[in-house]
Amino acid sequence: MPTSVRLPAEAEQRLNDLAAATGRTKAFYIKEAILGQLDEMEDVYLAEKTLERIRKGREKTYTLGEVEKDLDLAG
Repeated sequence: MPTSVRLPAEAEQRLNDLAAATGRTKAFYIKEAILGQLDEMEDVYLAEKTLERIRKGREKTYTLGEVEKDLDLAG
């Protein structure tokens, strides 16, 4: 799926330089950067949304004791 991204001039120049120096395309490096950070970005942004729901009382939380009991881990 084609996607368009506007980069700051400095980032664009660095990307051009890297592509020229390595013989790879800019698209290759853009794809690598996105795939390399996507898991972390999902974790951060989804955690922020969950924290927001917790603070608003819309998300149930459990104590360690409750989890241990539920999973029959309490010894």
